[in-house]
Amino acid sequence: MNERRTGPEKPPLRLGTRRSKLAMAQSGQVADAVSRVTGRSVELVEITTYGDVSREALAQIGGTGVFVTALRDAVLRGEVDFAVHSLKDLPTTQPENLALAAVPVREDPRDALVARDGLKVSDLPDGARIGTGSPRRMAQLNAYARGHGMRIETVAIRGNVDTRIGYVHKGELDAVVLAAAGLSRIGRIDEVTDFLSVDTVLPAPGQGALAIECAADNADLVAALAELDDPLTRAAVTAERSLLASLEAGCSAPVGALADLLAGGQIVKEMRLRGVVGTTDGSTLVQMSTTGPVPETYDQAMALGRELAAEMLAKGAAGLMGERAH
Repeated sequence: MNERRTGPEKPPLRLGTRRSKLAMAQSGQVADAVSRVTGRSVELVEITTYGDVSREALAQIGGTGVFVTALRDAVLRGEVDFAVHSLKDLPTTQPENLALAAVPVREDPRDALVARDGLKVSDLPDGARIGTGSPRRMAQLNAYARGHGMRIETVAIRGNVDTRIGYVHKGELDAVVLAAAGLSRIGRIDEVTDFLSVDTVLPAPGQGALAIECAADNADLVAALAELDDPLTRAAVTAERSLLASLEAGCSAPVGALADLLAGGQIVKEMRLRGVVGTTDGSTLVQMSTTGPVPETYDQAMALGRELAAEMLAKGAAGLMGERAH
């Protein structure tokens, strides 16, 4: 036998995750990737967050940050080594004792319609009832309907993907709107009847991207996880989240943002950042964009978001967001 001994095997890395099917799916994908770059096995540690057990509307319990706190606490207490979040759930202020070690390549950032009878958004009947828990989606869907002479009713819903799509299957709603990336990660992208163009509905800042966090003082783990980081995705979501922070808006505010890359030939030269704020009835939207060189540093990406936020605030965006976050 010529088996090579490399000393004692390191214990598995512990990855903290919410218990939902979507969280478990995306955490499982990250666990496989982390195993590849570190050579260590990764075990999932399920953690229940306040957002998972509360039945209140997200806007009432503090926005999507309620899904993050318990995971972060587990990292800081040393109960898990790192955690995976949907990046759109992260509050915009990064705690000093936690490192956002990696933002992997982003999935499709668009919103998707799951409607009865294979309907597309343009085919929805007069008076169609569309379920979503997001004021951002409500604002833009209602604005789209107004602009196309349609009459729709947006219905506030909560629950996991099964629950939401179930409203359509049971005939209680004509359609629901969900993030395309989430449906893809749990293998249900085939149920989408229409992908909503970002010209119709801008996604939430960071939608489709994941955030991998660990303790800031664990330099070896920060460096290992950084292997999974995609610089262009990080630049885009940093600009989007800078816009959100500069508007002083929380995760549940009706703010949409998307930074995408503009290629000249094969070379990516510029980044365009688009933002929207609106009243949930869709009667008023402030939608603007700015373009600049692809950010090469964190500060440049932040500046792109601040610049657009200042223009939007000058056009009256602050008055459209309801309660502003401080």
